[in-house]
Amino acid sequence: MNDSLMAFSHSLAEVVERASRAIVTVHGRPRIASSGIHWAAGIVVTADHTLRREEEIQVTLPGGETVPAELAGRDAGTDLAVLRMATLVTPDAAIREGSPFRAGELVLAVGRSQTAGVNAAMGILSTSGGPWRTWRGGHIEQLLKLDLALYPGSSGGAVVDAAGRIAGLATSGLSRVSPIAVPVETIRRVVRDILDKGRVARGYLGVGLQPIALPDHLKTALRRETRSALIVLSVEPDAPAARAGVGIGDILLALDGKPVADTDDVQAVLGPDCIGKKVAVEILRGGERKEAVITIAEKPGRNA
Repeated sequence: MNDSLMAFSHSLAEVVERASRAIVTVHGRPRIASSGIHWAAGIVVTADHTLRREEEIQVTLPGGETVPAELAGRDAGTDLAVLRMATLVTPDAAIREGSPFRAGELVLAVGRSQTAGVNAAMGILSTSGGPWRTWRGGHIEQLLKLDLALYPGSSGGAVVDAAGRIAGLATSGLSRVSPIAVPVETIRRVVRDILDKGRVARGYLGVGLQPIALPDHLKTALRRETRSALIVLSVEPDAPAARAGVGIGDILLALDGKPVADTDDVQAVLGPDCIGKKVAVEILRGGERKEAVITIAEKPGRNA
């Protein structure tokens, strides 16, 4: 029994050691540095919510050398930020390719702290679901929830499987319930968009919405299967919704011909391919059903 435990312990330590060769420390906020993945030669990916500044960012490499880094772009929707470094050293890490994830798989979150070096936490993949949309409107190819303790400064580090392959980026910024692994497919897409275009394009209406319950008589009159719709709480000046005549207090019933009962239904229409598209919107105003046409715009960046 002791031999088996020792073998298991040594194998875990080896997995962490292999993965740590691609894990860096990112100095982009006061006091506590965060972790990052040396994704490709000269490219680091980290958790967007851990960056508190966009200039004077530094990265400490596994060998201990600290180098300046430039922010190539960031996407709050997927909680990913991409940094460029002058160094072109290729990271020594394997990426998990093709193997489907299963709930219950053993995983480790590997980070690198400013003072203590490499840190690791062991747990399991508690949920392996389908595509989902974050509360910030970002599309993530697969829902991967982690049942483990993510230490301070470990957001932005790697989630690795039992073979030591990077399966995603660990973050505490997308869920209040449990840490999330942003999967490799999402990282690749966001890195490509940021390096090619400097941003991840996303559709934008310019309204604040909140779900409301429709009374039974109104549900019957509107011939709706769902009891919920969305009330407009705010409208940004000169935004697409404002230009289409949508006002505060309107109840949004359908967008692009599809009933909407939750903000996720709206976000599903606002992908990168929708920008510039004209969509019909059905609203309830003062008890009367009305229609308008909105031309979806690109969501402004945080500095716009």
